[in-house]
Amino acid sequence: MSNRTERTETTERTERFGRQPSPSSPSSPSSSSSAVADYSSLDPCVHCGFCLPACPTYLATGDEADSPRGRIVLMRALERGEIGSGDDALLQHLDACLGCLGCEPVCPSGVGYGRGIQTAREQLFLTRRLSPLAATVLGVFLREWLWRPLFTLSRILRATGIPRLLAGSGRFGFGMGMLASTSPSAGAGATRRVTLSGAKGASPDAWPLRFAQGDSQHDSGASNPRGRTVALFTGCVMDTLLRHVHDATRRTLEANGYTVIEPPGQACCGALHEHAGDRASAEGLARQNVAALAGAADYVVVDSAGCGALLKAYGHLLATDKSAALAATVRDVSELLAESGPRPGGPLPLDVAYDAPCHLQHAQRVHAAPLAVLGAIPSLRLQVLASSDKCCGSAGIYSIVQPAMARAVLDLKVESLTAADPVPQVVATGNPGCLMQIGAGLRAAGLPIRVAHPVELLDESYRVGGVYEAVSGERCRESP
Repeated sequence: MSNRTERTETTERTERFGRQPSPSSPSSPSSSSSAVADYSSLDPCVHCGFCLPACPTYLATGDEADSPRGRIVLMRALERGEIGSGDDALLQHLDACLGCLGCEPVCPSGVGYGRGIQTAREQLFLTRRLSPLAATVLGVFLREWLWRPLFTLSRILRATGIPRLLAGSGRFGFGMGMLASTSPSAGAGATRRVTLSGAKGASPDAWPLRFAQGDSQHDSGASNPRGRTVALFTGCVMDTLLRHVHDATRRTLEANGYTVIEPPGQACCGALHEHAGDRASAEGLARQNVAALAGAADYVVVDSAGCGALLKAYGHLLATDKSAALAATVRDVSELLAESGPRPGGPLPLDVAYDAPCHLQHAQRVHAAPLAVLGAIPSLRLQVLASSDKCCGSAGIYSIVQPAMARAVLDLKVESLTAADPVPQVVATGNPGCLMQIGAGLRAAGLPIRVAHPVELLDESYRVGGVYEAVSGERCRESP
């Protein structure tokens, strides 16, 4: 089908939606909210269609209205007041957007699709009610006194092994698979498995760190991070279900010369609320994090791609000098490690497939750094699959509120992993939602492939290579 034909069909569909607004619409097509909404980031769009093959929902459905080009037509109609903000079809197609931003890098005109869809969601949030499920989930993440005990109990449940046993393809089983995939020992069925839980029964989380004798500074020609302090952004899911990733982040950064601190008073990053259009809640959480982190260190390090993308956008979100200054210091953990080398570790003879989180690759435009981290591991056989740049379907709470579409998008990812030669033993990805979504999908498909954050693999490589030594009662220090 030609681009011209597809545009005509989308325009006709849009016009039909505009002529027949939903009778339950909470606002009329002439809603005043569209008068203040800024869709100027969509202005460069020439409807060329380069975005279509980069859009996971379009690939899953084949529906033009589920593509960036089709959604831009719908958003423009919403802006002009030709479609009411409560129109069911409008909501269906805009809500189905993953927000993965895979369309932006392939756009020759530089369309700011992400800003456009965010504007639409903020406009729609003001004129409709979220589903009870979405409202409940977002409400929990607003309140640490709710999410921290909830995720702590989930971690206790995970430790029983019950989620691993109940993991499956149904909605409940898939949820259990997601929880099981947050374990540091996920994927027990993998062949030649390398443990990520420490050595000789010791608890690595309690180990002080020092550099191995005779290796006080990695001579890589990279910049020297000695004396630089980084503040670890703790977040919510990462600080509870995936605390072991934080620990690996701390150890690997310290092994590469950084001093890591954890400033108190932090909150959820606000990305889930921002993606849902709840700007007020996102701004409130962002202000709390700016107050906690501003001026605390040379850098703010994040080991969750989704959190990092929003922290880097705090200047845009809050529009203050303080938030912009903080945002300029935010780095993904892979960026800091790559800047320092990173120093090589011991051999891990594993077949590893790297899957790029959308909000690291597309939103933050970080491509080479995670590969440099994995490249510092001797004997690791790395492959980057063709589907690495495609969304897995997690997208914050998307997999909870849009489970059917999320699974359809994930199926494309799992198929590519199954077809890989060799089939990987580990999928490495740097975002908690991706770890959970891909891990659950692999379990549902019965594949003995585990998931891990890249810093977990580097952390294990450092143990194998003797970079870490347990020194009772000592603080982290460099050996002379």
